[in-house]
Amino acid sequence: MEHSSRFRYDRRPDDDPPAPPPQPAPWLDEQLFGRRMVFLRGVIEPELAGRAAATLLALDALGPDPITLHLAAEEGQLAAVFTLVDALDAVHAPVHATAVGQVGGAAIGVFCAAQTRSAFAHARFRLSEPKVTSPGGTADQVVAEAGRYLRDLEDLVLRIAAATGQPRSRVEDDLSIGRVLSAEEAVEYGLIASITSR
Repeated sequence: MEHSSRFRYDRRPDDDPPAPPPQPAPWLDEQLFGRRMVFLRGVIEPELAGRAAATLLALDALGPDPITLHLAAEEGQLAAVFTLVDALDAVHAPVHATAVGQVGGAAIGVFCAAQTRSAFAHARFRLSEPKVTSPGGTADQVVAEAGRYLRDLEDLVLRIAAATGQPRSRVEDDLSIGRVLSAEEAVEYGLIASITSR
């Protein structure tokens, strides 16, 4: 008996959809929360920023003990990053940020919002202008979106300049060329105060 070809499915490895990123185990989240630690990894997008902001505010409501923010984020959307920056500004408990991988693009703004900052020895910082998401809509909407991006970019530059003590012009130049700093260079730049050895 001949089967219809519509029931045939020749599967190839490249036909498989990409695997979703691994989610942290619930028990790990509980352990981190109990130790007043927040771990941010990956591109900082609205959903991730919202969860992290809620965690920071919840920890702050529990008491004034310090909060540790571990950051390994190579990029971030400006709007999502400023959601986290606003939450960090609102937290009364002292927040210490530690870079555990590469931190770059708009995510540098989150790092700079912490009161004290350090990095592991092999951490890297990529000072670069955040990527622009292509807006859709009318010409007026595109212009309005471009204006918002430029205002947010200016806020990011000012945040980095205030945290590092570098002149605004130097921060703008470094963002435009995509300067990469090692942990040692980040100390000299004023981005971190110390390198964590353990």
